[in-house]
Amino acid sequence: MQWKGRRGSGNIEDRRRMGRAGGGAIGGVGVIAVLLIGYVFGIDVTPLLQDGGSGQGGQPVELTQADEQAGQFVSVVLADTEAVWDRVLPEQAGQPYQPPVLVLYKGVTRSPCGGASGATGPFYCPGDQKIYLDTAFFTTMSRQLGAGGDFAAAYVVAHEVAHHVQDELGILGEANRIRQQSSQAQSNAISVRIELQADCFSGIWAQQAQAMLGTLEAGDLEEAVNAAHQIGDDTLQRNAGQTPMPHTFTHGTSKQRGEWFMRGYRSGDMGQCDTFAARNL
Repeated sequence: MQWKGRRGSGNIEDRRRMGRAGGGAIGGVGVIAVLLIGYVFGIDVTPLLQDGGSGQGGQPVELTQADEQAGQFVSVVLADTEAVWDRVLPEQAGQPYQPPVLVLYKGVTRSPCGGASGATGPFYCPGDQKIYLDTAFFTTMSRQLGAGGDFAAAYVVAHEVAHHVQDELGILGEANRIRQQSSQAQSNAISVRIELQADCFSGIWAQQAQAMLGTLEAGDLEEAVNAAHQIGDDTLQRNAGQTPMPHTFTHGTSKQRGEWFMRGYRSGDMGQCDTFAARNL
């Protein structure tokens, strides 16, 4: 992906120098086990990792060169999503695009949706319409989940932005309202449709980023699809030593995630991303 030297977004809230409060409650192998629980099940395990869980304050943190570069990368990708959705949303949905703020943090921070940490992974919070991202997750993707490459990381950012697009359209709020009135299995099934639609919207972003900005390079699409595969529910559960349990899936299978991303990429049409009307995912 061609990103160096390009325009970054002004919608970045950088909390990475704020530090982290409290001492670690778990160490060594225990931390790895707790993090794995968070990744696989989408559980906020911050209280297990931090005494007190204040999430901000403490000793200031110095940013490494890698941290600085990761922040610049995220800023450029976010700017690309703004350029794409500024065009696509009015053209296809008839409404203007109001971009989200992306919060960069290091270690632990807070959001209206709960604690944010490396264990929660990147997420979009409808409560303040912000995306929360610890760029250390990119390292986790590459080293632990087998999803390396800059475009794999860009796909993660685009996926969270896609949740904001869903929020702007009223889709996310309505889906979450129905989830709250449903059984756990039904709620999980709705969550899968939310996530697969976000993957499809991410594919639209990839197509338009190439058409408008020419940023994709050879192998980029493969990186994104591989990332989608590696964070499929079945793959994550299998890699955790479990038998995949479809009724617990909240994001979709590896096959589904890759296919819906490519559906968005090939069509460029938001109408083709209606996972809620799809009989077969």
